Formats: sequence, C-alpha cells, structure tokens
Amino acid sequence: MASDGKVVVEKVGEKSSVTRCFSKYPLKFIIPRKVGPSKTDAVWIYSLTYGGGVVSGDSISCEFTIGDACTTVLTTQASTKVYKSMGSKCSEQVLEASIGSDALLAVVPDPVTCFSTARYSQKQVFRVVSDSSLVIVDWITSGRHESGEKWDFDLYKSTNHIFLEDNQPLFLDTMLLERGSITSIAECMQDYQVIAMVVLLGPKLKQVQDQVQRDVKRIMSEQLHIPSASLGHQVITKSDNFLMKPSFIASTSVFGPKGNGVVVRIAAMTTESVYKFLHHQLAGLEPLLGISPYR
Repeated sequence: MASDGKVVVEKVGEKSSVTRCFSKYPLKFIIPRKVGPSKTDAVWIYSLTYGGGVVSGDSISCEFTIGDACTTVLTTQASTKVYKSMGSKCSEQVLEASIGSDALLAVVPDPVTCFSTARYSQKQVFRVVSDSSLVIVDWITSGRHESGEKWDFDLYKSTNHIFLEDNQPLFLDTMLLERGSITSIAECMQDYQVIAMVVLLGPKLKQVQDQVQRDVKRIMSEQLHIPSASLGHQVITKSDNFLMKPSFIASTSVFGPKGNGVVVRIAAMTTESVYKFLHHQLAGLEPLLGISPYR
C-alpha cells in the first residue's frame, strides 16, 4: 500500500512553524506543541506507522521542506520494525528533504529492526545550500536476537544522498546487507549487533563535529591500547578476542569541498552503547533543538 506525507516548515512571526502537514495511512506525523524551553526555536516532528512497523510490500514516501532560518527535528517514538516479507516483496521508505539557507534539519530516529526474512529498502535524499546544516543518524540493529533472530533478514538497503544547488552531489552513500548463498549476514557481522552512521554537515554543527572527531580518536585509542605490563610473557594469538573484537568501533572522515561535513561510522555489540554514544555526541545540539536527542 502506497503512502505519502508532506511537511512544510516556515518562519511565522519569527518562529519556526509547520505551515503544512499531510499524511495518510499507514504513515502519521505527530507535532507536539512544545518540546524543551519555550525560547527554543525548533519544530519537533514524530514519524510513526500504524501498527508500529512496516509491512511487507509497503511503499512509504514523504517530503519535507525546511524554510530559511528554520530548525526542524524529525524523529521516532521507537525502533522501526520491518515485519516478515511475503514472497519476494520488499518494503520501502523514501524521504526527500530540501533545507533552506541558515536552516537546520536533524533526522534522529531510533534504529531499524528487521524481523526474520524481512526485505527492506530506504532512501533519503537531501538538497541543501551552502549554509544549510544537516544531521543524519542512520542505524540498524541485528533484529530480535533475544528470540534467536540475529541478522536473520533477507535484505536491508539504506541510501543517503546529499546534493547542493544544481544537483551537484556532495555525499553519496549506500549500505547493503543481503543474505548470500555462501555467507550469511550473521557470519559477516560476527558478534556485532548494531551498524550506524552519523552525518554532520554545516556551519551550525562545527563544535559538534570537532568534539566527535576528538572523542572517536580517544575511544578507539582506549579500545585498542593494551598496557604491556598487563600482558607479561603471554603469547598473543588471533583467538584473543580482546585484541580482535573491540565491543565498540568508530571512525570519522571529512567530506565536502570545504571539509564542512563529517561522517561517523559505528559497529557495536550492544544497542545501549550506541544510544549512549549518540546522546553524548549530540548533546551539543540542545541549545538549538531544545532538548538533547537520545536523552
């Protein structure tokens, strides 16, 4: 079943306001009257689907227009569940967003959780100008591993594209996890339960970018550093899990012609560790958004 939604955020009386909001089954937008201090100029939008998940064959598309100097947060109330597929049908979600001058859009959902045999594809396309700011959190968990479903889905594909004016590509990224005839997704992922990506772009995020790059460097240095005194005369082999498998892995890289974008890639053994990381790293957005994401 196809579904469409559209949201327009514009300045009304010098305050970011939703001037148009439309959605139809199974998609629904919830827009609270107030999130955080009243002096904060930010619109929060909660996106959810009836039934709490995406059903086999669903095709959900939505469009966001963020006007000049507006601040908007798009989030969820819980993880997006992708239910079992019927035959070869693939569920899909498409988000397109345009972000105006001096505007900020933060897309900070809970993770996607694919059930056994699920097939899911999502695509997010963002169009920005030179002084737009954008936060993207895109992440997936291994599934209902407490029930024995660990990376047990058939297909997960997530695409994120960012374009400047005149359709000039700024950031093009796709992650594909697909059940193979020789190697399963679970075998590739080993003990890791979460894969995540965070994109930070634009002038309003400079302090957050600087902090996350420092912190990732420190975290990985601590994860991979083993004091020589603690090893003694022990012989190190490939079977030593503490060497081969850190519980949390992260890396950062810079993109864009002026280096004004930072992407963080994460693999972790627990969902809780990623929530904690996101809360800490995005806490600097609280003055802009009213509250800190993932608190």
